Amino acid sequence: MPAEWEPHAATWIGWPHNTTDWPGRFGPIPWVYAEIVRWLTAGETARILVQDRVLESRARRVLARAGIDLSRVEFFRIPTDRGWTRDSGPAFVRRDGPSGEVAVSRFRFNGWAKYPDWRKDDRVPERVADALRLRVFPAERAGHGVVLEGGAIDVNGAGTILTTEECLLDPEVQVRNPGLTRREYEGVFRDFLGAPNTIWLGRGIAGDDTHGHVDDLCRFVGPRTVVLCREEDPTDENYAVLEENRERLQGARLEDGSRLDVVALPMPRAVVFDGRRLPASYANFLIANAAVLVPTFNDPRDRIALGILGELVRDRPVVGIHAGDLVWGLGTIHCLTRQQPAR
Repeated sequence: MPAEWEPHAATWIGWPHNTTDWPGRFGPIPWVYAEIVRWLTAGETARILVQDRVLESRARRVLARAGIDLSRVEFFRIPTDRGWTRDSGPAFVRRDGPSGEVAVSRFRFNGWAKYPDWRKDDRVPERVADALRLRVFPAERAGHGVVLEGGAIDVNGAGTILTTEECLLDPEVQVRNPGLTRREYEGVFRDFLGAPNTIWLGRGIAGDDTHGHVDDLCRFVGPRTVVLCREEDPTDENYAVLEENRERLQGARLEDGSRLDVVALPMPRAVVFDGRRLPASYANFLIANAAVLVPTFNDPRDRIALGILGELVRDRPVVGIHAGDLVWGLGTIHCLTRQQPAR
């Protein structure tokens, strides 16, 4: 699996249609999607999953009104249950060497081992592969398909992968693959993602409906550099979790045995709506061809986070996308998107 900053042929996103993802706040969501697509199409093709002809027509109208060049957009009528393409979409991998063949490592999806509406989402990877005529490699262990969401991992494209114990190894809560051990997961990462070196973090942030996705917590921004969220308020429920993960990274090693460079990324102030803390995090950014798209929350720390990422990723602009409404769906920009590497 190539690193996210490597060239994309396209980025996939599922057009929003399930109003239960944003109860009472669905109205502005298509316009946030349009802003994401506007930045995607500045440097690559946006490939959009739609339920049917009717939803495609609606999406076209929104994008046209937002001034987006529809020649840079491709629609695929592939039904989905929900719009979190990072987790249910295909895991694209690329062959080393001159051919640069792109294929799909086919992981299963089961609604984060929590929700009943996932069967359409689970079929998205092979439907996309069929549409693009890509080879599919089913990720299996002991005769069973391995469940793995895209938000549960992050890679540096050189052999190292980040994930959390809370998401993949908890034996009781949202269990994706009952009985699958740490060593067996590491074998899956090696065999199906080309990442033989795993760095295990502990728990994820408060409000995370996925039970510990790493893309709200810690992300690679270069082959040797990660950003790790940091909470400065000792009374905040994220403080101890993030400090414990920082200690883990101090002892972690990359695929060549060297240490990582760890850069602190601030957390926004707690975002609460309808009595619930939401998983607001600047780490849920997407590195697209033309820009780094970073969720922002009308917070003074927005500017600090954008500045830090701008210093670390210098070959493309760093752009804030307002995610105050989006995060009510319990995810933001990275959760919605899935990059397809160029050959």
